[in-house]
Amino acid sequence: MSETPPENTDFDAMTRDIAEVPAVEVIVTVAVNLMSAAAVKLGLSEEGEKYKDLDEARKLITALAGLLDASTTEISSFHAAPLRDGLKSLQLAFREASIVPDDPGHGPGEKYTGPVYG
Repeated sequence: MSETPPENTDFDAMTRDIAEVPAVEVIVTVAVNLMSAAAVKLGLSEEGEKYKDLDEARKLITALAGLLDASTTEISSFHAAPLRDGLKSLQLAFREASIVPDDPGHGPGEKYTGPVYG
């Protein structure tokens, strides 16, 4: 079953809209989305345990750490500092949620950030 886009979809307008967004804004938006998804997978949402999945959380946290590591020189510390703080909070929450916590330096994203301690 293939879906066709609605007749009124204006891909040229969508492309122009994307072209107007600064790269820093795209990077920060992606980082915030990764943070939000990781928080849900850690069981930190209102519904808590319903969506908790530590394997998925590990992947999201590692992707966030990689993105922040790769974009450090591209985004200002004004943007990077709160994102790094959020990442560290997620890494600590992961360690707390784990039945058998990873050794320091081996948790999600720690190959990019180094060991995270409380």
